[in-house]
Amino acid sequence: MSANDWWRGAVIYQIYPRSFQDDDGDGLGDLRGITRRLGHVADLGVDAIWLSPFFPSPMADMGYDIADHCGVDPAFGTIEDFDALVAEAHRLGLKVTIDQVYPHTSDAHRWFDESRADTANPKADWYVWADPKPDGSMPNNWQSVFGGPAWAWEPARRQYYMHNFLPSQPQMNLHNPEVQEALLETTRFWLERGVDGFRMDSVNYQFHDAKLTDNPPIGDGKPEMGPENTYGYQAHLYDKSRPENLVFLKRFRSMLDRYGAVAVGEVGDGARSLETMAAYTTGKRLHMAYSFELLGPTFTAAHFRKAMGAFDAVAGGEGWPAWAFSNHDVPRHLTRWAEHSDDPDRLAKLCAMLLLSFKGSICLYQGEELGLPEAALDYAELTDPVGLKFWPENKGRDGARTPMPWAAAAQHAGFSGAGETWLPVKAPHAEMAVDTQDGVPGSVLEFYREMLAFRKGAPALRSGGIAFVDAGGDVLGFWRGAGADRRLCLFNLGATDQSVSMEETLALVGPRVGEVALDGGGVTLGALSGGILEVA
Repeated sequence: MSANDWWRGAVIYQIYPRSFQDDDGDGLGDLRGITRRLGHVADLGVDAIWLSPFFPSPMADMGYDIADHCGVDPAFGTIEDFDALVAEAHRLGLKVTIDQVYPHTSDAHRWFDESRADTANPKADWYVWADPKPDGSMPNNWQSVFGGPAWAWEPARRQYYMHNFLPSQPQMNLHNPEVQEALLETTRFWLERGVDGFRMDSVNYQFHDAKLTDNPPIGDGKPEMGPENTYGYQAHLYDKSRPENLVFLKRFRSMLDRYGAVAVGEVGDGARSLETMAAYTTGKRLHMAYSFELLGPTFTAAHFRKAMGAFDAVAGGEGWPAWAFSNHDVPRHLTRWAEHSDDPDRLAKLCAMLLLSFKGSICLYQGEELGLPEAALDYAELTDPVGLKFWPENKGRDGARTPMPWAAAAQHAGFSGAGETWLPVKAPHAEMAVDTQDGVPGSVLEFYREMLAFRKGAPALRSGGIAFVDAGGDVLGFWRGAGADRRLCLFNLGATDQSVSMEETLALVGPRVGEVALDGGGVTLGALSGGILEVA
């Protein structure tokens, strides 16, 4: 691969700045703290970091409501702190990617202040505004991802504005070329500061149907949200994933190419997610995309095979996926899939081997390498608007966002010296801190390091193709291949032993989980076991 293709098969480590390391003692993580802890990330063997938002924001949605695209919120530090972080990451051999949020801003953004004032100002058309119906009701039936109508009333303009998420996150009007240019300029600001790439938040929400056509009911389709949320009752044909986005993404890609930068898009599109991922990563648009396909409750061989196979089928070999099991928006996977094993460490290792064998680029979420489960929080401890609104049916995202535990015996497990932290460090997490696993043979942390090193040294796993094996039962099997390097990846996700017969005589290579026995071309896998093999 060329130097500009570093992203193809790369492993990207997501850092949630609020929760990684607090160095100024206010109970909230900051950029200096991240810089100090980058050695841990580099020692894992990943290729890049992804920083969740650190921009100025009222923090109604924890930074995804941006009030200034070209700055650093004082809670996280200064622009000089950011520059120092980039320099240290590059010194350690890590690429730096950061979040970009194009679909909406905060209602505290200066652009929205101007736009909302009246219908004649220079930015009057920078957001999605619409007149009420004759009876004063909302312009159409669109619903917000966070529940309820996707429209809020602005008395000064006597119009509604659209918000796909919180009412304090007004939707930008990317049909307006001036808006496109303004957003591209904010991205260029970070490119000039040495950023290597971007994670595009809610990338398929960037355009809406200009005619404001009502969405049809979901009918027999699969809802995108739980029954507690009105968003799940519609087929979202007109409020997202619009064809205009494909045109704009080519313009966006052209700018990235001039800097040698890359982009991965977050695609939330229900049953259409894999098709949208494919469309967005072909035709010189995004480099990679991921969906919530593997971020749900299903842990079966059939599900993983279907997701990877379906993407390859629709992408035609050109598109490139980015797979993840956990992130800041969903419960941690060791809790989602806990029912499949009474040995959490074994499940954590099997998931690591599984994910790091997939074709595509890989996103790891901070703490995943420690085997952290979802933190159990009380309602009084929540900050996430999702949990606050939908508790207890949906406990929100705070359980996946609690601080990183570094030292088991230290205050707040070494995350902060403050009296209180923005979210608590629970005892089960402190007991799994980095210092309890670092250098300990058999720990989850050491297994991640071993598996990451193995992936990096195996062209077949990093950039090779994939061909599935009809292994049957609960076994997921596939060949990964790049030139002369071919590896057979076998995983038994079930609760009983499984056997697989192959024509080739095989030998185990690299890490393994559980019991894997060979007899010529026969492989017997114990329950929740996995191994990587090559032709002997």
